[in-house]
Amino acid sequence: MQIPPSFLRRHQAILRVAFSYYVANGLSAALGLLLISGVVHLTLGAFAASAASVGVIVCIPPDQAGPKRGKFFHLLPAALIGVPLFFGVQVLHASPLYLGLLLVPASFIAFLAAAWGKRGLPISISAMFAMVFSMAAPAHSHSATALSSTLYFALGAGAYVVYATLAHALLNPFYRVQMLAETLLALGTLMRTQAQQFAPAGRGEEGGRMPLIGRLLREQAALADQLQAARDILLESPRTARRQQLAGMLMQALEMRDHLLACELDLDTLKTHPGHALVLDELREVLNALADEIDALADAMLYRRQPALFASHRPRLAALHWAEEEAALPDAVATPSPAVLARGLANRIGNMNDETLRLIALARGEAEPDLDVVRAAWRMFVSPTAWSWRPFTALWRWDAPPLRHAIRAALAIGSAYALSLALPWGTHDYWILLTIVVVLRGSFAQTLERRDSRVAGTLLGCLLAGALLATHAPPLLLLVVVTLAQAVAHAFAIKRYLITAVAATVLGLVQAHLLNAGSSPAFAVVERIADTLLGVAIAWSFSYVLPSWERTQIPKLVARTMAAQARHARVALGLGQLQSVDNEPELEWRLARREAYDSLSALVQATQRSLAEPRAVRPALEPLGRLLAHSYQLLAQLTAVKSMLLMRRERLNLEQVRPALQQAAASIGDALAGSQAMSTIPEALLPEPAALPDPFVHDLSLWLLRRLDLAVGISLQLRDDARHALRQPPA
Repeated sequence: MQIPPSFLRRHQAILRVAFSYYVANGLSAALGLLLISGVVHLTLGAFAASAASVGVIVCIPPDQAGPKRGKFFHLLPAALIGVPLFFGVQVLHASPLYLGLLLVPASFIAFLAAAWGKRGLPISISAMFAMVFSMAAPAHSHSATALSSTLYFALGAGAYVVYATLAHALLNPFYRVQMLAETLLALGTLMRTQAQQFAPAGRGEEGGRMPLIGRLLREQAALADQLQAARDILLESPRTARRQQLAGMLMQALEMRDHLLACELDLDTLKTHPGHALVLDELREVLNALADEIDALADAMLYRRQPALFASHRPRLAALHWAEEEAALPDAVATPSPAVLARGLANRIGNMNDETLRLIALARGEAEPDLDVVRAAWRMFVSPTAWSWRPFTALWRWDAPPLRHAIRAALAIGSAYALSLALPWGTHDYWILLTIVVVLRGSFAQTLERRDSRVAGTLLGCLLAGALLATHAPPLLLLVVVTLAQAVAHAFAIKRYLITAVAATVLGLVQAHLLNAGSSPAFAVVERIADTLLGVAIAWSFSYVLPSWERTQIPKLVARTMAAQARHARVALGLGQLQSVDNEPELEWRLARREAYDSLSALVQATQRSLAEPRAVRPALEPLGRLLAHSYQLLAQLTAVKSMLLMRRERLNLEQVRPALQQAAASIGDALAGSQAMSTIPEALLPEPAALPDPFVHDLSLWLLRRLDLAVGISLQLRDDARHALRQPPA
């Protein structure tokens, strides 16, 4: 019996998740919870173990796969902030008024940690968890009991910080491999989406719910984020041969992204010539086959297997039948014949083939990594790990999103706490606050996504927990369930919150059952559902309070994108690029390239988030879409120029090329800066008339001039796109 392909794909996807770095990180966190709570239970008793486990849970959110350097101090703030907040709630538990006066300002301060960006959000969550879970503990009649609970909490938090630091150091070699495999899978996904561009108009949209260009932009942004996460781990201290091998593979993947982007050059022209439809279909199949090889390499790394070699597709590309030569179309940049463009496109696919073979050879140990590139990238491309007060210096402006979010969150927490005091079921009021903490986010779109996932996850989690508790399972089995639920909740907190919501609900209900034996599970389930609905309603309502609509951030993001594109063009076309590749200009170009991709990723994400906002406050989406598309086209053209300068330098007339590079860099810089001197189209660099020679036989200088002309033309389009995108739509 033949196994259906859909089943194989699902099975493969499940295995990739099971062997992923985030699942390994979740299991590590759950093991820490189990070990610490178990040891405390055996030595100090059940009460101490319950308080210590809360300390562990509070310190888990910042424990993500990352660099080894500074890991202890990355986790320490969660413990240092959590201990006094836990103690304060314990002392004031019996005084609702004073407790409310603590919750509101403490929530404001906790959510200000968003000024640290992605690193700050887990600290905010930890601080809020410390207060919310302290509310869940039984009230105490005197401060001595509150102090003892806090000491046990501090014991659990401190023990987990030490445990997580040691566990992370032990798992670091595995995280490096898993993070690289995840990056390769993201690259393979982008390759398949890029291959769909080779299909005739209309056919490339199949299989997706959004337009092809939208998926390309989203996957480009996802790959940029994944590459930065991989850089932080793989480029840290690449001193051993194994680390150098993995770092070299990462740098190879970076180069492949550029070659892949260049594969879309001249596609639009070729797709208008039906005679090349079969050739484009064949090129699409080759690119899909290369994506399969990338996925197979990633799977081999995840499963700790030796990756298999594949037969080069160069002979297949060489055997393609080109359509008869057609006369070049007369235009300002002397468009060559479609047959020549098709051969050039096939050659770029061939470059992807060669890069994939080299990547696999690196994984098999049959090729040496470029240590000069790895050494140059070490520390230059890794995110800082030290905490700094600098992000807070620019925070105290009324339009600063972190400040507005902190005010919004504090008001939501205060309102929810006041409402919880009036409810007839006051014993689990903390669940409403917990729901607000995990649902309310800095952007409207993220809040809506968390709202829906929280409701669905809580309902499903309540059903699972109710069914489990109805079986009267033994405590040992329930303890295993709690451990696994913690692993799943932590592992998928960033990747897919719906799964986290289900696991967290099971965790909360089963843990509450263990700590409060004899209570009715059915009543607890009903309460959790009602509290969750109230919590998401409050979080959703307050997302309209002091909102930070994406259109207020668009001008800064557009300005960052234009500046990054201008700097990348200036460095990529600089005369220093005509020197050796291991010098300072090469490193400067790599830094400029990273900023160009990162700025585009931030703009793509902001544009996507704006789609969930009310129509009246959305930015001008159409010019933003054109700006993003043209930005990637400019990067593709400059990548093609860069490849000629580095790989085909001996076939260039440097005397002809040098002034053209300077002129193109100046023109692109003026255009992206919005210079008034660029009100007219600059003079073409390619002389007229220009009969472009065969690029596979003759001098490439005229071809390089053509790329420069196209890049200058795209920069002018970018300038116009930016102007239209920054115009405020009519109210």
